[in-house]
Amino acid sequence: MTARHDWRPAATLERLATRANMLTAAREFFRALNVLEVDIPALAPTTVTDPHIASLQVESGSLPGKRLFLHTSPEFGMKRLLAAGSPDIYQLGKVYRDGERGRHHQPEFTLLEWYRRDFDLPAMAAETCALIRTLAAVAGIPPEVAPNLSYRDAFMQHAGLDPLTAGVTELQNCAERLAGSAPPALADVRDDWLDLLLSQVVAPRLPADALTVLSHYPASQAALARLAPADDRVAERFEVFWRGVELANGYRELNDAAEQQRRFAADCERRRVLGLPAVEPDSALLDALAAGLPDCCGVAVGFDRVAMLGIGCDRLEDVVSFPV
Repeated sequence: MTARHDWRPAATLERLATRANMLTAAREFFRALNVLEVDIPALAPTTVTDPHIASLQVESGSLPGKRLFLHTSPEFGMKRLLAAGSPDIYQLGKVYRDGERGRHHQPEFTLLEWYRRDFDLPAMAAETCALIRTLAAVAGIPPEVAPNLSYRDAFMQHAGLDPLTAGVTELQNCAERLAGSAPPALADVRDDWLDLLLSQVVAPRLPADALTVLSHYPASQAALARLAPADDRVAERFEVFWRGVELANGYRELNDAAEQQRRFAADCERRRVLGLPAVEPDSALLDALAAGLPDCCGVAVGFDRVAMLGIGCDRLEDVVSFPV
């Protein structure tokens, strides 16, 4: 006899109703700010080069022999719209990442991403906290906002080391001393150890009941952000944490096509060293940057995580109708 599966939703109907109200609140938040909603296609001919992100590849019978990908973020398409002259924009929809399944991860999840022209990093971080508080208020009581911290100060306070100068051995010793369990066997890559310390040592020690903005990440973790004019050791990038969970990732966007191409090439080389599938950099994005991306900030918020914490759940599955 064929095994029977539970057909009922994972989340309660009450939680799904709250989630729906939070989606409405997000759209009302941006409507009040005159930010235009856009709809970037989920299927794309290229994907991100970031070696830490695995993409889902699909095949289409109508395009034999051509690789397609489910987008990991609408970022590249949204930047092309900005370069074409669009005003401030946002997108609220599904994105996809392979190899991500756990308490706070699903291969399909809802992402809220937006871009604001002529915003600096503090203004974008403040607006991000305002949005998260607005969504959390729909579910219950919104969190307070803790004083902002630089990435460096957070490590100095909670890990006792300087993340801009510490070597791999110092990072490893710190992880063994403070992580609470034996650290995984990572290669001698500083950023991998910094990521481990951030997730297992620093983030859990941030204020639990308040939003905390960490800004100015190391330049080696700039991704698609500009380097800080006053200190090129750090990037104009921030993340927002609540109850030890990362909710948002924001940049003052890099608009230098040559520098972005260099970073893509470095990603591709890193993928080769790690034995990861080769990825062709998105030439359309590079052409858009060369044509002229306006000075802007962008941020992506994991909507499911905000719903999870706002409703008071421990797992993404508790606020998703039919999780993978």
